[in-house]
Amino acid sequence: MTSDRDQFTFDNPVTRYARVEPPVQHQPEPGVQAEMTPVPDLGEKTYRGLGRLVGRKALITGGDSGIGGAVAIAFAREGADVAIVHLPDEQRDADHILEQIRDAGRTGVSIATDITDPGACRELVARAAEALDGLDIVVNNAGKQVMVEKVDDLSDEQFEQTFRTNVFAPFWITKAALAHLPEGGTIINTASLEAYVPAPDRLDYAATKAAINNLSKGLAQQLASRGIRVNVVAPGPTWSALQVSQGVSDDQMEHFDDESTYQRAGQPAEIAPAFVFLASAESSCVSGETLNVNGGMVTP
Repeated sequence: MTSDRDQFTFDNPVTRYARVEPPVQHQPEPGVQAEMTPVPDLGEKTYRGLGRLVGRKALITGGDSGIGGAVAIAFAREGADVAIVHLPDEQRDADHILEQIRDAGRTGVSIATDITDPGACRELVARAAEALDGLDIVVNNAGKQVMVEKVDDLSDEQFEQTFRTNVFAPFWITKAALAHLPEGGTIINTASLEAYVPAPDRLDYAATKAAINNLSKGLAQQLASRGIRVNVVAPGPTWSALQVSQGVSDDQMEHFDDESTYQRAGQPAEIAPAFVFLASAESSCVSGETLNVNGGMVTP
């Protein structure tokens, strides 16, 4: 996408972004987006806000890069103050997002912590609510994805850590956030195409994404009486640090563009508007929904 375009530009979605065609590359978990080739597009040069979230206060886990980073930028440009949560090793990427938030004239807060600990989850919610003077949007986006070819080699430790990151943490964070969320508040969880079409070498990751989908639909029904909506965004193959930090095999990385119907990987900038819609009052009648953003890949 050229610099004279924004998310409203009318064009061919298949060719809107070029194929990534990434060279095979490796980073230790959790990966640093700034060191990727190519660096994912978070909409820094293209996202144009229209004031859809003015005065709102958002907490985004995994908000330092990838989809979470793109959502943070979009929310800020729509008028929201934003607290992003990330691991200490991701501070370089987090600083980039904070700069984008503050350039939009909004308050940006960075919280470095490990969300696999329930106490840390409760504390980060309290810190975000204090720093932003409230909380009315929660985006549970942080995720762990490490490919393992054979179930025989999938360790108990990895299986547990994947669930603690992808399912337990959203549960703990949501519970803590309910003390702060007002009527009209919204919770958005990140699932994946993997919830419907599990890759055989990502058994633990795919299972967590199906669990997120189910948990969210139950929560949506339970929290409706409190005026709080719960929805899900389920991206397809999207170029992010997950891929370079053991998330896919070398062969899958080399052919990453070939997975989707569009025959190109999605960019985080393309996923963020779905979160904006679900966070805004425009989606007031939408709860318990999974919005699939996957380049034409059909889901059940």
